Amino acid sequence: MTPDQLQTLLSAVQNGTLSVEQAASQLHPTVGELDFATVDLHRRDRCGYPEVIFAEGKTPEWTAGVVERLRQAGQDCFATRVNDDQAAYLATRFPDGIQDRIGRTFWYPQSTEPRTLVGNVLVLTAGTGDLPVAHETLNTLTAMGVQSQRIVDVGVAGLHRLLRHLPTLQSADVVIVVAGMDGALPSVVGGLVDCPVIAVPTSVGYGTTFGGVAPLLTMLNACSAGVVTVNIDAGFKAGYTAALIARRVAKRNVSE
Repeated sequence: MTPDQLQTLLSAVQNGTLSVEQAASQLHPTVGELDFATVDLHRRDRCGYPEVIFAEGKTPEWTAGVVERLRQAGQDCFATRVNDDQAAYLATRFPDGIQDRIGRTFWYPQSTEPRTLVGNVLVLTAGTGDLPVAHETLNTLTAMGVQSQRIVDVGVAGLHRLLRHLPTLQSADVVIVVAGMDGALPSVVGGLVDCPVIAVPTSVGYGTTFGGVAPLLTMLNACSAGVVTVNIDAGFKAGYTAALIARRVAKRNVSE
């Protein structure tokens, strides 16, 4: 902001045409300029959560640089697709950060105080091999302040395993179903619950799953009406979307 712009802003506060809060929001930088990134520091205000770092393709130093810039702005830091080299470097730079090597995530919240989690999102996996993607989903929900539960290895090859958990399914605000191979589980779940079902196809399976394309197509063509589908292995997208739903529900419940 130039001196002239600052003077205009302060004059507007002085004459009452602009509130102190409005002026403060304009003074807050909206981007963080780095040599290798332009960090969106305004995203939390627009979307309810800070920019999330997609670490894949970045060097460890670049990833840490974005984390540091978000920290300087007083924002939580959450990164996905963190590889082993990045994880080791982040652990050295930010030893208080929370890492999950299975889900390949890094989380560094500003506050260490216990938080009150909202909502109730249930994450199911068809098989144990789907757990890495499910972990990314669960970690996203936690970082966004949403309560979650998980049920593992309840695929359609043994449907009785799923039906044991029917009361838990039917109490959820959102159910996220993570499945590879034939990808049939989300449609089954969609026929049992009255809430949104977010389907996550994974790349788990033999040759003709085509790296997750087969379950993706199954999920896109789900017979159950309440099923929507995200990209292959996109646990973060499912978690983020479910968190937005759960947080909006919680906000409305408080206001009523």
